[in-house]
Amino acid sequence: MKIAQVAPLYESVPPKYYGGTERVVSYLTEELIEQGHEVTLFASGDSITRATLYPIVDRALRLDCRYQDLLAYHILMLDKLAKLAPEFDIIHFHIDYLHFPLVRALKIPHVTTLHGRLDIPDFIPLYQHFSDLPTISISNDQRRPLPFLNWQATIYHGLPEKLYKFYPQPDNYLAFIGRISREKRPDRAIEMAIRAGMEIYIAAKVDKADKEYFEDQIKPLLAHPLVHYIGEIGEKEKNDFLGRASALLFPIDWPEPFGLVMVESMACGTPVIAYPRGSVPEVIQNGETGFIVENSDQALTAIERISQISRWRCRQVFEERFTDRRMTKEYLEVYQTITAASAFQPRLVS
Repeated sequence: MKIAQVAPLYESVPPKYYGGTERVVSYLTEELIEQGHEVTLFASGDSITRATLYPIVDRALRLDCRYQDLLAYHILMLDKLAKLAPEFDIIHFHIDYLHFPLVRALKIPHVTTLHGRLDIPDFIPLYQHFSDLPTISISNDQRRPLPFLNWQATIYHGLPEKLYKFYPQPDNYLAFIGRISREKRPDRAIEMAIRAGMEIYIAAKVDKADKEYFEDQIKPLLAHPLVHYIGEIGEKEKNDFLGRASALLFPIDWPEPFGLVMVESMACGTPVIAYPRGSVPEVIQNGETGFIVENSDQALTAIERISQISRWRCRQVFEERFTDRRMTKEYLEVYQTITAASAFQPRLVS
């Protein structure tokens, strides 16, 4: 198949540092090519791929201070994509809803994976208006606010099997990785570690929107001798960081659409201790790949029992449920369904 993958421009594909959506787009793109498909990737120019790269900007928007109106470049990308649309069997979008008016007007075979939270009231009239357009969820829980959408499938994220090395023996520390924000609750993670008397290493970025929260709520907690803040890390450092940890702490306080870091942790053999919000009960098997806890007392017990979780079983579950091959197979099934249906629909191309 000739497939276009349309990625956000905020990060490169794959991202240099933080960026779950762009990372998944990369894994999917490369595995599609591995399986013999012809892929064009619309992304930033610093992306690294075997696909035909159609660069919209030279460098990912978040890392380049020259860019101020980030939406402008996404609109530019969509206009350029519209002119090339007839070349593709299907176009797969990963940019939320920006393209909805365009694809409805063009009537091109397409599908959209929604990567973010959907429990925002402003989304209801928007998605009701475009409820006919085919969409894919990344967890069943993600769908709950918008059950009326034209859901094609729930497809869990997947990683290349060889991306992360298995660590059978951890060091004696806890890990928190991702983003310093209210919904990710690094304060909970710090409390959990201090109560357990264990060191915690925090590898996380601070976005501009979360800077005040970091300064007021988190920075004072970093003075504790058990707490180590190392900032944002890249893909090369992540395997060692997660693999050497006794457990990954994931004490979220929001409806997490997926939580790729949970799968990355399992790929290293590291169990996860998480709060049961969003996708967590779909990703973590309680008592098998980690513990799902409701409060700090349960979290303390989970930390004390973490050695009971088989690290090898964590790796096995990753290989059974969360590889890029499985993810790509399920996406191809959706592509084939959509293209078969579109063969009976006339196209209007400008």
